[in-house]
Amino acid sequence: MEQRKRDPRRAGGCLAGCVVAVLLWSVASAQVRYSISEEVHEGTVVGNVAKDLGLDKSTLKDRRYRIVSSNADPLFHVNENDGILYVRRKIDREEVCAQSSTCLINLKTVLENPLEVHYVGVEVLDINDHSPSFPEKETTLEISESVLPGARFQLKASRDRDSGHFSVQQYKLSQNDHFRLEVKDKGEDGKIPILVVKKSLDRETAASHLLLLTAVDGGKPPKSGDMNIIVNVLDVNDNVPVFSKDVYSVMLDENAPVGTTVIQVNATDFDEGPNGEVVYSFSKSLNQNILNLFDINPLTGEINVKNLIDYEEKDKFEIEIQASDKGLAPLTTEKSVIIKIVDVNDNAPEIEVTSFSSSIPEDSRPGTTVALISVNDLDSGLNGKVICSISEDVPFALSPSLQDKMYSLITKSPLDREKQSHFDLTIIAKDAGQPPLSSEKTISVVVSDVNDNSPEFSVSPYTFYVTEANEPGTSVFSVKAFDRDENENAHISYHILRDTSTDNKLTSFLNINSDNGDIMALKSFDFETMKTFQFHVVATDSGTPSLSSNVTVNVFILDQNDNAPVILYPVSSNGSAEGVEEIPRNVNAGHLVTKVRAYDADIGYNGWLLFSLQEVTDHSLFTLDRYTGQIRTLRLFTETDEAEHKLLILVKDNGNVSLSATATVIVKLVEPKEAFAASDVKSAAKVDEEDNVTFYLMITLGSVSVLFIISIIVLIAMQCSKTTDYTSKYLQDTNYDGTLCHSIQYRSGDKRYMLVGPRMSIGSTIVPGSHANTLVLPDRRQAGEVRHI
Repeated sequence: MEQRKRDPRRAGGCLAGCVVAVLLWSVASAQVRYSISEEVHEGTVVGNVAKDLGLDKSTLKDRRYRIVSSNADPLFHVNENDGILYVRRKIDREEVCAQSSTCLINLKTVLENPLEVHYVGVEVLDINDHSPSFPEKETTLEISESVLPGARFQLKASRDRDSGHFSVQQYKLSQNDHFRLEVKDKGEDGKIPILVVKKSLDRETAASHLLLLTAVDGGKPPKSGDMNIIVNVLDVNDNVPVFSKDVYSVMLDENAPVGTTVIQVNATDFDEGPNGEVVYSFSKSLNQNILNLFDINPLTGEINVKNLIDYEEKDKFEIEIQASDKGLAPLTTEKSVIIKIVDVNDNAPEIEVTSFSSSIPEDSRPGTTVALISVNDLDSGLNGKVICSISEDVPFALSPSLQDKMYSLITKSPLDREKQSHFDLTIIAKDAGQPPLSSEKTISVVVSDVNDNSPEFSVSPYTFYVTEANEPGTSVFSVKAFDRDENENAHISYHILRDTSTDNKLTSFLNINSDNGDIMALKSFDFETMKTFQFHVVATDSGTPSLSSNVTVNVFILDQNDNAPVILYPVSSNGSAEGVEEIPRNVNAGHLVTKVRAYDADIGYNGWLLFSLQEVTDHSLFTLDRYTGQIRTLRLFTETDEAEHKLLILVKDNGNVSLSATATVIVKLVEPKEAFAASDVKSAAKVDEEDNVTFYLMITLGSVSVLFIISIIVLIAMQCSKTTDYTSKYLQDTNYDGTLCHSIQYRSGDKRYMLVGPRMSIGSTIVPGSHANTLVLPDRRQAGEVRHI
């Protein structure tokens, strides 16, 4: 760094200044120490802290490498990309460290995740940027001509704001015959010039002497300052005051009240009159700070406290006292008074908390560092000894650090956010003084959530009762789970556990709202096909990794009266429920004419059928059993009775809203001979019919095979095109315990068909389009809906 030019006369000289940045290693406290000259430019490199500390440069930015400082305008800053320490603004050593012999600035650097603290010391080296200067450009001394050679007169010292070698090193006095110069080294107070008489003065020869005092510092080239000294020679006053003690020393408590008498000095002068009257004063070389703290009574010599004294600022004062007589040429004697300040416990401990995490995960292990705490007490001895503690019973503890008066706030036991998510920790620092002083600081620690709780269902297992024939696409029931975690860890999504097993095929017809657990049925349930089923719902949170739990859902289908009775007999060839029965006229009363057979796919009251005669030509001839559907004669037929009778039978179930069907039976009365002939005709017709059945069965089997192949091709085409223009579903029904062993229903287009015939095996196939032996039923449901009856 280039030396600043202070003296125009020395413009040619420049001090080759450079950034020293010399790396000094200090084993204690694992510190790195550098040196740098003052007044270097902004951005000057001090040193590569990351390299010297062995830190990984690639992690500095992520770990927020920085300097922790309470100064609003810090002197240095560290680059978090490469770990190089730079000068942030120009440094004036005299401003930062005043008159201290060594100017060391301690920096605290911090890395997070994990927490690391490194201490870096930067010593600011002085440069010779100030010239010595005197308080006055000119001073006047009055010296009696009777003074003997060797008389000493202390002059005002020159002050140089630089320190060490660059401060005032020597004084020079202009060439003369009567005076010489001595220098007294006062240590911290610097060098004091003393004017010594080397030859007796003769006022008659020279009434005054003009001298030039030059103060020179130790720079290369040196800087200097001058003061003119005018010595006025007075007439005789040949006795100087003499102090009563060789050494004055006293102890004074800090914070002593203003006006307190510290000590009284006493000096005597053997002269008479004004030449023997002594007045006291402070030495002219005293520091202004001392003059602000103490005062002296010029007549009594009492030194009094002028302002409050702080032991922490300075614990010892050495004051130069002058005793002067009142002669025309006053004689002066100087004496040092040493005042030692006694420390009083007047400073409470100071707590500085550096928290590096506003929150700590609840799964943090015991011993995890939460914050760094430093304490400081400006008092000394026991008054400055500080003990830190945490007042509450909390899962945190203070661990002393290797660095003096440093503590780490750590976890001492596992945390659980679900029990307590926030802690207000009060840190108490108490010194060992009497009486002790203490201070408190409260910091807030937030426990952040970790996904450590699985979702929990409010009920397990769930049981729902759903009425059949529900509307497809609507919500039928809902499940609900909760998670004791928070935010994303508590955000729950639902899905149905699906597999390919036969027992779980129905889950393909269920859909669940992943956000609220509402379960929708994509098809209507049919009690006659399935009465109960079971599936599983899985609730999964959004944590990382996610946690889940499942619940069993049992669904019971409730029956509705949704199936009308189906007439199984009589059924005509065109599918209508109409039949003709021929009976001889001579049958007895109670003769079984026929039996109306009907079937209802519902159960219970909904499937309990009752038979009744709606219309009959003669109520005295026939009776209908309301439970079995048997039609019997009530009496013998007469010649007057009509030959044909029409009976309209109503079959209805016992549902809340009953459903019904009707059948028509025409009873023809024939003579006995005709009855036998009809019987023979029926037998012949039966043989023909059996032959026809065999023929039709062969045609049916061939048709089934062709239609099966066509159906497979159509289904594959439908799956590929994702169209639903054509649906054909065949539903097997439960067995009926009436006169007909089995019935099969199927749908085709807008019509529903029932095939009436003997018992069929489970694997039997219905051929759509063949309406022989079928009953066409009105379709009361939506198009495309498949129902089991």
